[in-house]
Amino acid sequence: MKIETLHHHFLQSSGICTDTRKITPNCLFFALKGENFNGNRFAQEALDKGAFKVVIDDISAHKNTGETILHGNSLVLLQKLATYHRNYLNVPIIALTGSNGKTTTKELINSVLSQKFCTTATIGNLNNHIGVPLTLLSMDKETELGIVEMGANHLNEIAQLSAIVQPDYGYITNFGKAHLEGFGSEEGVIKGKSELYKYLSDNEKLVFVNGNDEKQMALTGDMERFTFGSGDFMCSVILKDASGYLRLEYQGITIQSNLIGLYNFHNIASAIAIGQFFNVSEEHIKTAIEGYTPQNNRSQIIEKDGFHIILDAYNANPTSMLAALENFQQAKGANKFLILGDMFELGEHAAAEHQKIVTYLEQHPFARAYLIGENFHKTHNTSSNVKLFKDFENFRTFWRSEHFKGGDLLVKGSRGMALERIMDLL
Repeated sequence: MKIETLHHHFLQSSGICTDTRKITPNCLFFALKGENFNGNRFAQEALDKGAFKVVIDDISAHKNTGETILHGNSLVLLQKLATYHRNYLNVPIIALTGSNGKTTTKELINSVLSQKFCTTATIGNLNNHIGVPLTLLSMDKETELGIVEMGANHLNEIAQLSAIVQPDYGYITNFGKAHLEGFGSEEGVIKGKSELYKYLSDNEKLVFVNGNDEKQMALTGDMERFTFGSGDFMCSVILKDASGYLRLEYQGITIQSNLIGLYNFHNIASAIAIGQFFNVSEEHIKTAIEGYTPQNNRSQIIEKDGFHIILDAYNANPTSMLAALENFQQAKGANKFLILGDMFELGEHAAAEHQKIVTYLEQHPFARAYLIGENFHKTHNTSSNVKLFKDFENFRTFWRSEHFKGGDLLVKGSRGMALERIMDLL
């Protein structure tokens, strides 16, 4: 089937679905396959539940009645359809990637740009080879600007996603020690994330660059770019206070955010800069930033049972973990507790990177630090203020036997550790 014909079917449908548990009437169902699932097995179920047509790549699920569309690879066809739809709409698209802060930055950018434009942005962190096409296919003729988050844990993934998205603008939040298992090293991370720069450079597109990041300034020296940061850049943003919620100044206007941590300064500054580039007024930029509140376990501030909690349990890697610890150490407060969980996808670097965190805690002691997970449990610890637990159940038993009177508490770990369960213990 020609992609033009499939796109016509898509426009007739109510949208794309890849999960029969979420079928909507008249949707276009794509039967995708993975290590632990095969959507072809549910093709008939999708039709029975009201799907308009079903895209399959297993001939045994094919029907000659026109209800199924057989292709060699359903995922590849989904990606091709997304690119075709993107060009059909001809919507300007901003693509962003990076080691840390992608989703928060994407939400901030969307908050700012939606003050002036009808935007469509990645929902949550659906930023992989499936989520990115679904984001493009969620755009319609009302969309004036698209904001697409792209994630990767191996080389060539950002290159592939860039080819699907075909962005007009790009931004890389930072380079850090994330997904070292797949990228191999921090140099591999830089090479992998910079695949976005290569696409933008090859296609003579514009990049937004944090002017305070020497590495990124060097990598983009011969590209068309719009720079921002605390200095003499195209967009100057001044950090006024970082002792609590970040307060910034832009164009003489004070902006009081609901975000904590110096690591969020450039996330906010990038959103301000992109807003300035697209001529969003200073007042609307201020409204957007001040109205944004982090959700989904991302630097959420919670008051509970005498504890002032920073819940940052959505993700963690060595770079973001150390930044969170440094920020928490500098924040006001005397009775500071830490509950940290293992950092995943570090491969052969796992032992060394977890030990670096423990060593930091030995050198910069908090009231108490509780480290949970097999990697932390294997580290060498000499501090009486640091306690190691092999798993969450061991920690749960310990916590219930103790009597805490509250204090400032930082909770951070990789998504697989599910440390938001801490909230049920308080």
